[in-house]
Amino acid sequence: MLFRMNITPIKTPKIIQGSPPIASIVDTAIHTLTERCIIAITSKIISISEGRVADSQTISKETLVQLESQLYLPPNPDMFNISLTVTNNMLIPTAGIDESNGNGKYILWPKDPFRTAQQIRLHLSERFRLFRIGVLITDSKTTPMRYGTTGTSIGHFGFRALKNYIGKPDIFGRNLTVTKANIADGLAAAAVAVMGEGNEQTPLAVISDIPFVEFSAHSPTQKEQEELKISMKDDLYGPLYAHAPWKQGNGARSTQDAIKPRP
Repeated sequence: MLFRMNITPIKTPKIIQGSPPIASIVDTAIHTLTERCIIAITSKIISISEGRVADSQTISKETLVQLESQLYLPPNPDMFNISLTVTNNMLIPTAGIDESNGNGKYILWPKDPFRTAQQIRLHLSERFRLFRIGVLITDSKTTPMRYGTTGTSIGHFGFRALKNYIGKPDIFGRNLTVTKANIADGLAAAAVAVMGEGNEQTPLAVISDIPFVEFSAHSPTQKEQEELKISMKDDLYGPLYAHAPWKQGNGARSTQDAIKPRP
């Protein structure tokens, strides 16, 4: 079956501290939706609306990395003082903390991206009376041994993140044994490429014409929520992780207290 996926970026006003809640931002920006589409949202504007922002004058990025990450490596002075971390079971630079488009602030990841995606999806479903729509929360990541960033999914709701090809034949009839397509990250990479990484001011996008996506209106089971994750010991790159000099992070348990403004 031939198809042509469409991604429509949506411009918004600058999202800063004090901006309306994320649902209001989405409502103002999106005026129509159709069945079988996915709304991609950059995690940054969700974090700002949630108050997941720290003043760079009152707390260091290194401290935030330690608070937010599960594991971290000390910042590398030869690599722009960037720390490699494991955060929310993802290998990600600086625990997802970003300064770009932050107006002097550190912007952290949303507190619970999956829950936020669920809430936004429910809101949009009720507003437009749609049943087969999804929400995808995106951020940028690096790829080992590659320059540049690509988009990745840090939370989703309303569709299956993986498409399982195991047991299905390839074009020559050979049954596939390990192949699973990462739909969530693939869509995130495409959406982020369209939304941009600089001053485009398009933190939202609508992805449509995607017949390969399996939509689901029910709340995902715990297994479905975890289906993208793989443990270090089972990962192909596990031997590299095992020999890295990781330090234990705080896993975001007390970050909110630490970033409160000083009296």
